[in-house]
Amino acid sequence: MNDSSREPQARVMIVDDHPMWRDAVERDLVARGYDVVATAGSVREAVDRARATRPDLVLMDMNLPDGNGADATSAIMLTLAEVKVLVLSASSARSDVLDAVKVGASGYLLKSASAAELVDAVEATLRGDAVFTPELAGLVLAHLRGRVDTTDDPASALTPRESEVLRMVAKGLASKQIASRLGLSSRTVDNHVAATLRKLHLANRVELTRFALENGLD
Repeated sequence: MNDSSREPQARVMIVDDHPMWRDAVERDLVARGYDVVATAGSVREAVDRARATRPDLVLMDMNLPDGNGADATSAIMLTLAEVKVLVLSASSARSDVLDAVKVGASGYLLKSASAAELVDAVEATLRGDAVFTPELAGLVLAHLRGRVDTTDDPASALTPRESEVLRMVAKGLASKQIASRLGLSSRTVDNHVAATLRKLHLANRVELTRFALENGLD
């Protein structure tokens, strides 16, 4: 007999380039009642499958073969504004953590976390909490208080990939040319351009090129 009052399962997508790791995480989440609607092993797969399945939460690795987790997070959140992203990565590098936070990740958990810690983090993220591995929490708090990035340079909000695309836009390259040079799809390049325009509060590529030239990013 079905219980019609039961809350619907949260829909989760797992992004990691190691299939065995994806399978292990999926087993842990399914055992706790989550609906794993998709898995992906690259930025391109992550963006396409997120659009197709519309998960409530994405578990995101930072190191992917065609980019990084910040790239994927930025592109996914352009399409799915309400999705929550929890990074699950082996990297504790300051740049990775801050890149993830800058593009809107709700939390950052190291892969050394236990299965129970992972499930607790997923539950907390879905509730709207910010979840960070304890040793990274101080770094994130300092960043949010403005102690890490002391520069007033608005370009500091861009991910490495967005900065790379911005430089190519400033050189007059079209999306297809940029995509060819970086091994990305034109749509992914357009997503990076759109994210950069939003972060810099600019209207179009002309203003983007002017910004790059004025800030020595050409």
